[in-house]
Amino acid sequence: MQDLLDRLVADARVFAAKGSVAAYIPALAKIDPRLVGLALADRDGRVVESGATRIPFSIQSVSKVLSLSLVLESRGEEAVFSRVGRESTGDPFNSIIRLETSHLGKPYNPLINAGAIVVSSLLPGRTAVERLASLLDFVRSAIAASEDGRSAAVMVDEEVAASESATGFRNRSIGWFLKELGLVEGDVDEALATYFSQCAIRLDAASLARLGAVFAFDGVLPGGKRLLSTRTARIVKSLMMTCGLYDGSGDFGVEAGLPAKSGVGGGILAAAKGRFGLASFGPALDGRGNSVAGVAMLTALSRELDLFEL
Repeated sequence: MQDLLDRLVADARVFAAKGSVAAYIPALAKIDPRLVGLALADRDGRVVESGATRIPFSIQSVSKVLSLSLVLESRGEEAVFSRVGRESTGDPFNSIIRLETSHLGKPYNPLINAGAIVVSSLLPGRTAVERLASLLDFVRSAIAASEDGRSAAVMVDEEVAASESATGFRNRSIGWFLKELGLVEGDVDEALATYFSQCAIRLDAASLARLGAVFAFDGVLPGGKRLLSTRTARIVKSLMMTCGLYDGSGDFGVEAGLPAKSGVGGGILAAAKGRFGLASFGPALDGRGNSVAGVAMLTALSRELDLFEL
């Protein structure tokens, strides 16, 4: 397995030159686009990894599957899906036009920005600080068990959060439109503050792979403790399969056949049912906001190990 990951990482380095970092968030423009890493976590919490897997980065939209999982567990399906749909859009992740033109009267799914802002407003807690704390605690619980006893620090990159807040004009527009539709719970600015901070959570690819394993084993942690209900894990994976790579979800589904969620920080979290949690890191992005190297590595890994779920 180690030789396979080493080979895939080496092969993927060429893709780093074919993308660019997410410079529209100034703090992300500083990331080295040449970084590439790939990690795999098994049922026992063991991680096999290669490349830049221990370099923390802001997980950005990967956080959407984590906040969704926590809200589904704490508030239930009705609280979420009465406000957010479950359909793919084919639009960019930060599109606003569907909010006004859709017959749904709500965001199409929880993995685009509009849907994720709604979900952020539903996190446990009365303030942005309390909601973020509940999400951080959830993430810590999900990655605590590792075969080497290593527990990665789970924190918010305050520079990235401030950068997102200062430049997040479109997301603020989306937030206020959602409020007009009656979909955001509580104060809009509190919901947006939570959203900007959750996107700035810093993790590395090794930790993301352990998060992926939670979904791969339907909500069960290494050692057998259940973190999520089977129903929640399967709902989230289904949305990852259909919506997880924005308007590139269909292509990735056809080529890799894995539920996955990407973020413009360069990370991708994926789950191979009953086998592995997977994560890749490569800050150079394609035009859809997905890691060029990450998509290539996960697609190749799926083919090599026959991880297709379809």
